[in-house]
Amino acid sequence: MDDIEGWRQKIDEIDLKLVDLLNQRSQCAIEIGKIKKKLDIDIYDPRREETVIEGVRKVSQGPLHKEAVQRLFERIVDESRRAQREVKNSEESNQTDQEIKE
Repeated sequence: MDDIEGWRQKIDEIDLKLVDLLNQRSQCAIEIGKIKKKLDIDIYDPRREETVIEGVRKVSQGPLHKEAVQRLFERIVDESRRAQREVKNSEESNQTDQEIKE
């Protein structure tokens, strides 16, 4: 490709795929959050997060620097934790609402 618009179109297509994959990942994190709630496990798991970050750094072959990949995944993991907390808080709120009605 020799034109900017061609490259931008390719980026737009990749962005759509990234959003889909991120949403799939988020759904997995939400399901894990439900399990953590049932088992009364903390949402924050620093060892797991470290494993995830180390794993993506190892497989990154560039041109994105390993540090950039790390920063991106730190944010992704942070958003996964936030989604898990929302589920936990939502379920706790629903339980409180139910108790009030009874």
